[in-house]
Amino acid sequence: MANVFGATSTTEDVLSGVKLDGKRILVTGVSAGIGVETARTLAAHGAHVVGAARDLKKAEAATTQVREDAAAHGGSFELIELDLSNLKSVRASADALLAKGEPFDVIIANAGVMATPFGHTADGFETQFGTNHLGHFVFVNRIAPLIRAGGRLVNLASSGHRFSNVDLDDPNFENTPYDPFVAYGRSKTANILFSVEFDRRHKERGVRAAAVHPGGIHTELARHMDPAHLQAMIDQIRQQLAAEGHDTFEFKTVPQGAATSVWAGIVAPAEEMGGQYCENCHVGKAVADDVMISPASEGVRGYALDPKNAAALWKKSEELVGESF
Repeated sequence: MANVFGATSTTEDVLSGVKLDGKRILVTGVSAGIGVETARTLAAHGAHVVGAARDLKKAEAATTQVREDAAAHGGSFELIELDLSNLKSVRASADALLAKGEPFDVIIANAGVMATPFGHTADGFETQFGTNHLGHFVFVNRIAPLIRAGGRLVNLASSGHRFSNVDLDDPNFENTPYDPFVAYGRSKTANILFSVEFDRRHKERGVRAAAVHPGGIHTELARHMDPAHLQAMIDQIRQQLAAEGHDTFEFKTVPQGAATSVWAGIVAPAEEMGGQYCENCHVGKAVADDVMISPASEGVRGYALDPKNAAALWKKSEELVGESF
Protein backbone atom coordinates (compact mmCIF):
# COMPACT_ATOMS: atom_id res chain seq x y z
CA MET A 1 0.00 0.00 0.00
CA ALA A 2 1.24 3.45 -0.84
CA ASN A 3 -0.14 4.99 2.34
CA VAL A 4 0.69 3.78 5.84
CA PHE A 5 -1.87 4.73 8.46
CA GLY A 6 -1.77 4.46 12.25
CA ALA A 7 -3.37 5.34 15.58
CA THR A 8 -3.67 9.06 14.85
CA SER A 9 -4.96 8.71 11.28
CA THR A 10 -8.42 10.22 10.72
CA THR A 11 -11.23 9.21 8.40
CA GLU A 12 -10.18 11.96 5.99
CA ASP A 13 -6.57 10.70 6.01
CA VAL A 14 -7.73 7.20 5.13
CA LEU A 15 -10.08 8.35 2.36
CA SER A 16 -7.79 11.02 0.91
CA GLY A 17 -8.25 10.94 -2.86
CA VAL A 18 -10.83 8.13 -2.69
CA LYS A 19 -14.10 8.54 -4.59
CA LEU A 20 -17.04 6.36 -3.55
CA ASP A 21 -19.53 7.40 -6.23
CA GLY A 22 -21.99 4.60 -6.91
CA LYS A 23 -21.12 2.70 -3.72
CA ARG A 24 -23.89 1.76 -1.29
CA ILE A 25 -22.85 1.38 2.33
CA LEU A 26 -24.89 0.45 5.41
CA VAL A 27 -23.80 1.70 8.83
CA THR A 28 -25.60 0.72 12.05
CA GLY A 29 -25.61 2.97 15.10
CA VAL A 30 -25.77 6.40 13.46
CA SER A 31 -27.34 8.32 16.35
CA ALA A 32 -24.05 9.17 18.12
CA GLY A 33 -20.28 8.77 18.23
CA ILE A 34 -18.23 7.07 15.58
CA GLY A 35 -21.27 5.77 13.70
CA VAL A 36 -22.19 9.34 12.75
CA GLU A 37 -18.62 10.16 11.68
CA THR A 38 -18.33 6.92 9.70
CA ALA A 39 -21.53 7.74 7.81
CA ARG A 40 -20.47 11.36 7.30
CA THR A 41 -17.08 10.66 5.79
CA LEU A 42 -18.41 7.94 3.46
CA ALA A 43 -21.24 10.16 2.21
CA ALA A 44 -18.80 13.08 1.86
CA HIS A 45 -16.78 10.95 -0.56
CA GLY A 46 -19.80 10.25 -2.76
CA ALA A 47 -21.31 7.08 -1.30
CA HIS A 48 -25.00 6.43 -0.78
CA VAL A 49 -25.14 5.66 2.94
CA VAL A 50 -28.01 3.90 4.67
CA GLY A 51 -27.83 4.62 8.40
CA ALA A 52 -29.62 2.37 10.89
CA ALA A 53 -30.65 3.49 14.38
CA ARG A 54 -33.04 2.52 17.14
CA ASP A 55 -34.10 6.09 17.91
CA LEU A 56 -34.86 7.76 14.58
CA LYS A 57 -35.61 11.16 16.12
CA LYS A 58 -32.23 11.22 17.86
CA ALA A 59 -30.47 9.95 14.72
CA GLU A 60 -32.18 12.58 12.58
CA ALA A 61 -30.76 15.33 14.80
CA ALA A 62 -27.32 13.71 15.05
CA THR A 63 -26.88 13.35 11.28
CA THR A 64 -27.52 16.92 10.10
CA GLN A 65 -23.86 17.29 9.12
CA VAL A 66 -23.95 13.92 7.34
CA ARG A 67 -26.70 15.21 5.03
CA GLU A 68 -24.94 18.51 4.44
CA ASP A 69 -21.63 16.85 3.55
CA ALA A 70 -23.41 14.29 1.35
CA ALA A 71 -25.24 17.02 -0.57
CA ALA A 72 -22.04 19.02 -1.04
CA HIS A 73 -20.04 16.11 -2.45
CA GLY A 74 -22.48 14.03 -4.51
CA GLY A 75 -23.31 11.46 -1.84
CA SER A 76 -26.64 10.74 -0.19
CA PHE A 77 -27.94 9.55 3.17
CA GLU A 78 -31.10 7.88 4.42
CA LEU A 79 -32.20 6.52 7.78
CA ILE A 80 -33.86 3.21 8.63
CA GLU A 81 -35.13 1.93 11.97
CA LEU A 82 -33.25 -0.92 13.66
CA ASP A 83 -33.49 -1.96 17.32
CA LEU A 84 -30.82 -4.62 17.80
CA SER A 85 -32.19 -5.53 21.23
CA ASN A 86 -35.44 -6.76 19.66
CA LEU A 87 -35.31 -9.51 17.03
CA LYS A 88 -38.78 -8.60 15.77
CA SER A 89 -37.39 -5.16 14.83
CA VAL A 90 -34.21 -6.74 13.44
CA ARG A 91 -36.13 -9.09 11.16
CA ALA A 92 -38.56 -6.39 10.03
CA SER A 93 -35.68 -4.07 9.14
CA ALA A 94 -33.81 -6.81 7.27
CA ASP A 95 -36.95 -7.91 5.43
CA ALA A 96 -37.65 -4.34 4.31
CA LEU A 97 -34.13 -4.10 2.83
CA LEU A 98 -34.53 -7.48 1.12
CA ALA A 99 -37.85 -6.40 -0.36
CA LYS A 100 -36.17 -3.31 -1.86
CA GLY A 101 -33.42 -5.56 -3.20
CA GLU A 102 -30.78 -2.82 -3.49
CA PRO A 103 -27.26 -4.23 -3.05
CA PHE A 104 -24.58 -3.05 -0.64
CA ASP A 105 -20.83 -2.82 -1.18
CA VAL A 106 -20.03 -2.58 2.53
CA ILE A 107 -21.88 -3.22 5.79
CA ILE A 108 -20.39 -1.63 8.92
CA ALA A 109 -21.99 -3.15 12.03
CA ASN A 110 -21.09 -0.29 14.33
CA ALA A 111 -23.91 -0.11 16.91
CA GLY A 112 -23.44 -1.42 20.41
CA VAL A 113 -23.72 -0.98 24.17
CA MET A 114 -21.07 -1.26 26.89
CA ALA A 115 -20.96 -2.22 30.56
CA THR A 116 -24.72 -2.09 31.01
CA PRO A 117 -26.43 -3.05 34.28
CA PHE A 118 -27.68 -6.64 34.25
CA GLY A 119 -30.74 -6.93 32.05
CA HIS A 120 -32.27 -8.70 29.10
CA THR A 121 -33.27 -7.91 25.55
CA ALA A 122 -36.86 -8.22 24.36
CA ASP A 123 -36.09 -11.86 23.52
CA GLY A 124 -34.61 -12.71 26.92
CA PHE A 125 -30.90 -12.58 26.07
CA GLU A 126 -28.34 -10.88 28.32
CA THR A 127 -28.36 -7.26 27.15
CA GLN A 128 -24.82 -6.93 25.80
CA PHE A 129 -24.54 -10.35 24.14
CA GLY A 130 -28.07 -10.00 22.75
CA THR A 131 -27.59 -6.48 21.40
CA ASN A 132 -23.96 -6.44 20.34
CA HIS A 133 -23.80 -9.94 18.88
CA LEU A 134 -27.14 -11.68 18.34
CA GLY A 135 -28.93 -8.62 16.93
CA HIS A 136 -26.22 -8.08 14.34
CA PHE A 137 -25.89 -11.83 13.73
CA VAL A 138 -29.51 -12.05 12.60
CA PHE A 139 -29.57 -8.71 10.78
CA VAL A 140 -26.36 -9.20 8.80
CA ASN A 141 -27.04 -12.83 7.93
CA ARG A 142 -30.52 -12.01 6.68
CA ILE A 143 -29.25 -9.28 4.36
CA ALA A 144 -26.04 -11.11 3.37
CA PRO A 145 -27.48 -11.89 -0.12
CA LEU A 146 -27.51 -8.12 -0.74
CA ILE A 147 -23.73 -7.82 -0.31
CA ARG A 148 -22.16 -7.53 -3.75
CA ALA A 149 -19.40 -9.92 -4.79
CA GLY A 150 -16.22 -8.23 -3.66
CA GLY A 151 -18.09 -6.53 -0.82
CA ARG A 152 -17.16 -6.39 2.85
CA LEU A 153 -18.53 -6.71 6.36
CA VAL A 154 -16.91 -4.78 9.19
CA ASN A 155 -17.95 -5.67 12.75
CA LEU A 156 -17.06 -3.21 15.51
CA ALA A 157 -15.27 -5.12 18.25
CA SER A 158 -12.98 -3.84 21.00
CA SER A 159 -9.78 -4.53 22.91
CA GLY A 160 -12.40 -5.27 25.58
CA HIS A 161 -12.64 -8.75 24.04
CA ARG A 162 -9.66 -9.49 26.28
CA PHE A 163 -11.93 -9.34 29.36
CA SER A 164 -13.46 -12.69 28.43
CA ASN A 165 -13.91 -15.45 25.89
CA VAL A 166 -17.49 -16.34 24.96
CA ASP A 167 -19.31 -18.72 27.30
CA LEU A 168 -21.46 -20.95 25.12
CA ASP A 169 -22.72 -22.94 28.12
CA ASP A 170 -24.04 -19.88 29.97
CA PRO A 171 -24.43 -16.98 27.52
CA ASN A 172 -27.11 -15.25 29.59
CA PHE A 173 -25.37 -15.40 33.01
CA GLU A 174 -27.97 -17.77 34.42
CA ASN A 175 -25.32 -19.67 36.41
CA THR A 176 -22.52 -17.08 36.51
CA PRO A 177 -22.35 -13.94 38.69
CA TYR A 178 -22.89 -10.96 36.39
CA ASP A 179 -20.00 -8.63 35.73
CA PRO A 180 -20.65 -5.81 33.23
CA PHE A 181 -17.15 -5.96 31.76
CA VAL A 182 -17.04 -9.74 31.51
CA ALA A 183 -20.36 -9.51 29.65
CA TYR A 184 -18.94 -6.78 27.41
CA GLY A 185 -15.86 -8.89 26.76
CA ARG A 186 -17.97 -11.89 25.78
CA SER A 187 -20.00 -9.81 23.35
CA LYS A 188 -16.92 -8.23 21.75
CA THR A 189 -15.19 -11.61 21.41
CA ALA A 190 -18.41 -12.77 19.73
CA ASN A 191 -18.19 -9.86 17.26
CA ILE A 192 -14.69 -11.00 16.25
CA LEU A 193 -15.64 -14.67 16.00
CA PHE A 194 -18.67 -13.75 13.89
CA SER A 195 -16.32 -11.99 11.47
CA VAL A 196 -14.03 -15.04 11.31
CA GLU A 197 -16.84 -17.47 10.44
CA PHE A 198 -18.71 -15.05 8.14
CA ASP A 199 -15.48 -14.51 6.21
CA ARG A 200 -14.95 -18.26 5.87
CA ARG A 201 -18.50 -18.78 4.57
CA HIS A 202 -18.53 -15.91 2.07
CA LYS A 203 -14.98 -15.46 0.76
CA GLU A 204 -15.58 -17.82 -2.18
CA ARG A 205 -17.72 -15.12 -3.75
CA GLY A 206 -15.23 -12.42 -2.82
CA VAL A 207 -17.06 -11.11 0.25
CA ARG A 208 -14.67 -10.59 3.16
CA ALA A 209 -15.27 -9.76 6.82
CA ALA A 210 -13.13 -8.23 9.56
CA ALA A 211 -13.53 -7.05 13.13
CA VAL A 212 -12.33 -3.60 14.15
CA HIS A 213 -11.20 -2.09 17.45
CA PRO A 214 -11.71 1.68 17.12
CA GLY A 215 -9.51 2.61 20.08
CA GLY A 216 -10.39 4.51 23.23
CA ILE A 217 -12.80 7.31 22.38
CA HIS A 218 -14.92 9.40 24.74
CA THR A 219 -18.43 8.81 23.39
CA GLU A 220 -21.90 7.91 24.67
CA LEU A 221 -20.78 4.27 24.83
CA ALA A 222 -19.50 4.90 28.37
CA ARG A 223 -22.82 6.34 29.61
CA HIS A 224 -23.45 3.38 31.94
CA MET A 225 -20.08 3.84 33.68
CA ASP A 226 -19.51 5.81 36.86
CA PRO A 227 -17.14 8.70 35.94
CA ALA A 228 -14.91 7.99 38.95
CA HIS A 229 -14.63 4.32 37.93
CA LEU A 230 -13.81 5.34 34.36
CA GLN A 231 -11.07 7.71 35.57
CA ALA A 232 -9.62 5.02 37.85
CA MET A 233 -9.44 2.64 34.86
CA ILE A 234 -7.67 5.29 32.76
CA ASP A 235 -5.17 5.95 35.55
CA GLN A 236 -4.44 2.23 35.83
CA ILE A 237 -3.97 1.93 32.06
CA ARG A 238 -1.51 4.83 32.08
CA GLN A 239 0.47 3.21 34.89
CA GLN A 240 0.62 -0.10 33.00
CA LEU A 241 1.73 1.61 29.80
CA ALA A 242 4.47 3.46 31.67
CA ALA A 243 5.64 0.16 33.19
CA GLU A 244 5.74 -1.38 29.69
CA GLY A 245 7.74 1.59 28.40
CA HIS A 246 4.96 2.80 26.08
CA ASP A 247 3.58 6.28 25.49
CA THR A 248 0.76 7.34 27.79
CA PHE A 249 -2.90 6.76 26.94
CA GLU A 250 -4.89 9.57 25.39
CA PHE A 251 -8.43 9.33 24.04
CA LYS A 252 -8.73 9.34 20.27
CA THR A 253 -10.86 11.95 18.55
CA VAL A 254 -14.03 10.65 16.91
CA PRO A 255 -12.55 10.95 13.36
CA GLN A 256 -9.51 8.97 14.57
CA GLY A 257 -11.79 6.38 16.18
CA ALA A 258 -13.81 5.88 13.00
CA ALA A 259 -10.71 5.63 10.80
CA THR A 260 -10.11 1.89 11.24
CA SER A 261 -13.72 1.06 10.29
CA VAL A 262 -13.28 3.05 7.09
CA TRP A 263 -9.83 1.58 6.45
CA ALA A 264 -11.06 -2.02 6.80
CA GLY A 265 -14.23 -1.38 4.80
CA ILE A 266 -12.78 0.62 1.93
CA VAL A 267 -9.01 0.75 1.49
CA ALA A 268 -7.39 -2.28 3.15
CA PRO A 269 -6.45 -5.06 0.71
CA ALA A 270 -9.16 -7.75 0.90
CA GLU A 271 -6.67 -10.58 1.43
CA GLU A 272 -5.09 -8.62 4.28
CA MET A 273 -8.24 -7.78 6.26
CA GLY A 274 -10.34 -10.90 5.63
CA GLY A 275 -11.05 -12.86 8.81
CA GLN A 276 -8.85 -10.56 10.89
CA TYR A 277 -8.97 -8.20 13.88
CA CYS A 278 -7.91 -4.70 12.91
CA GLU A 279 -6.76 -1.77 15.06
CA ASN A 280 -5.06 1.55 14.42
CA CYS A 281 -5.60 1.08 10.66
CA HIS A 282 -3.70 -2.18 10.41
CA VAL A 283 -4.24 -5.88 11.13
CA GLY A 284 -3.71 -6.73 14.80
CA LYS A 285 -1.28 -9.38 16.01
CA ALA A 286 -2.21 -12.32 18.21
CA VAL A 287 -1.08 -12.12 21.84
CA ALA A 288 -0.98 -15.29 23.95
CA ASP A 289 -3.63 -15.57 26.66
CA ASP A 290 -1.03 -15.67 29.43
CA VAL A 291 0.73 -12.46 28.36
CA MET A 292 -0.44 -9.49 30.44
CA ILE A 293 -1.06 -6.36 28.38
CA SER A 294 -2.69 -3.03 29.08
CA PRO A 295 -6.23 -2.54 27.70
CA ALA A 296 -4.76 0.29 25.63
CA SER A 297 -1.99 -1.85 24.13
CA GLU A 298 -2.38 -3.58 20.78
CA GLY A 299 -3.11 -7.25 20.30
CA VAL A 300 -5.85 -9.83 19.89
CA ARG A 301 -6.32 -12.96 21.98
CA GLY A 302 -6.09 -16.27 20.12
CA TYR A 303 -9.51 -17.47 21.30
CA ALA A 304 -11.13 -14.56 19.42
CA LEU A 305 -9.69 -15.75 16.08
CA ASP A 306 -10.00 -19.52 16.67
CA PRO A 307 -11.98 -21.01 13.73
CA LYS A 308 -13.38 -23.84 15.88
CA ASN A 309 -14.56 -21.34 18.48
CA ALA A 310 -16.10 -19.25 15.67
CA ALA A 311 -17.97 -22.25 14.22
CA ALA A 312 -19.25 -23.24 17.68
CA LEU A 313 -20.49 -19.70 18.37
CA TRP A 314 -22.28 -19.62 14.99
CA LYS A 315 -24.07 -22.90 15.80
CA LYS A 316 -25.01 -21.72 19.30
CA SER A 317 -26.22 -18.37 17.94
CA GLU A 318 -28.49 -20.14 15.44
CA GLU A 319 -29.94 -22.23 18.27
CA LEU A 320 -30.54 -19.17 20.44
CA VAL A 321 -32.31 -17.12 17.74
CA GLY A 322 -34.14 -20.10 16.21
CA GLU A 323 -32.90 -19.42 12.72
CA SER A 324 -30.31 -21.11 10.48
CA PHE A 325 -28.08 -19.30 8.01
